[in-house]
Amino acid sequence: MYQTAPFQRFRSAQARSLCDNARMKWFSFASTESRGFGSGFISGVLSTALGAMGLGAVLCFYFPEYLTMPELREVYPMDFIRALLHGVLVLAFVLGFISVVLRHNKTLGAVGVLLTTIAVLLGGSEVPVDGPVRKSSYLGLDWFLLNLLILALLFVPMERLFARLKEQGIFRQGWRTDLAHFFASHLLVQVSVFLTMLPARALFTWTLNAELQQTIAALPVVAQFVMILFVSDFSEYWIHRWMHEVPWLWRFHAIHHSIEKMDWLAASRLHLVDIVVVRAVTFIPLFVLGFANGPVFAYLVFVSFHAIFIHANVNFRFGWLDWVIATPRFHHWHHSADLAAVDKNFAVHLPLLDRIFGTLLLPRGDKWPAEYGIPGHPVPESYFQHVLYPIRRRRRKRTAAVRGTQG
Repeated sequence: MYQTAPFQRFRSAQARSLCDNARMKWFSFASTESRGFGSGFISGVLSTALGAMGLGAVLCFYFPEYLTMPELREVYPMDFIRALLHGVLVLAFVLGFISVVLRHNKTLGAVGVLLTTIAVLLGGSEVPVDGPVRKSSYLGLDWFLLNLLILALLFVPMERLFARLKEQGIFRQGWRTDLAHFFASHLLVQVSVFLTMLPARALFTWTLNAELQQTIAALPVVAQFVMILFVSDFSEYWIHRWMHEVPWLWRFHAIHHSIEKMDWLAASRLHLVDIVVVRAVTFIPLFVLGFANGPVFAYLVFVSFHAIFIHANVNFRFGWLDWVIATPRFHHWHHSADLAAVDKNFAVHLPLLDRIFGTLLLPRGDKWPAEYGIPGHPVPESYFQHVLYPIRRRRRKRTAAVRGTQG
């Protein structure tokens, strides 16, 4: 009789604890559930990603002057964009619902449904854009969303169907960090473009020769494209090589070489200083020589895909083309942790440059690197640590030097 009440209180507390644990398992990002097909994980991830992209697109409709690129605003087919956004929101909601039904942990599906619902309540694809958009400083949210959608649709299926490392999943180690780099570099497109063009316009305007530029711009489009490919890669080869050989430049470029799992998203792991320096040096000869807009645009489209493709986790065999154009195997050796591969394969497009300057490494047969990254793993694994790493490392060295002289 005397033990009945305490015993009941104990059982009641135990039941509440079990319910709380169950609720936590239902709504928690930490889960040990299966991630395979049919588990609701894939549909949940897709729902969350599409819901976030849809919400971002709705915000672009509301604040086009602040969140979209003027160059893209002028060419958007708005009827198609609105239809695409509507389809994305519908798909995000359906996939979220499927994930909630299939998965014991409801977090991913619930987040996807929530993001989609917010986007729809804000007006969805029907948000009006009235009148001309005034000029202002902007963030390239639309540029980020378009690139993420197009590249993911292209490279994720490619890596699933033709994976070299089949055990490496889409959400491998470091993917969040690389996505943060992808987001930041696209969002700050106005700043990066301005800084890319600044050195050429400020320091090399005096070298411009109208007659030379007219002659080059009159060449056939294919000839100009080939010239751009060679001239830009010659510049990229040397600035890339200096990034490895000059200590203060290496501190920034080391962020890119901290990649230990190679795939399409890993190509985005670049410090913003690295991005600006490389692009600024590459832009100088294009600015001076005065190529026509068409071939330059064609090159920009090519490099946008090629630079990502050479990082991809694919097992394509190109045979003799490995020696002509940079392929994934060629560039993967540049990222190898093998000491024999250090400071090799600097070219971005043309292995011929590495052959000429004695830095080519391309083992015969179908051999690939066993490991990637920097031996000793000196670079921390988070976006904000990456941003501060070059500065903090320099400060630590200065502090150590001061202490050494004081000792």
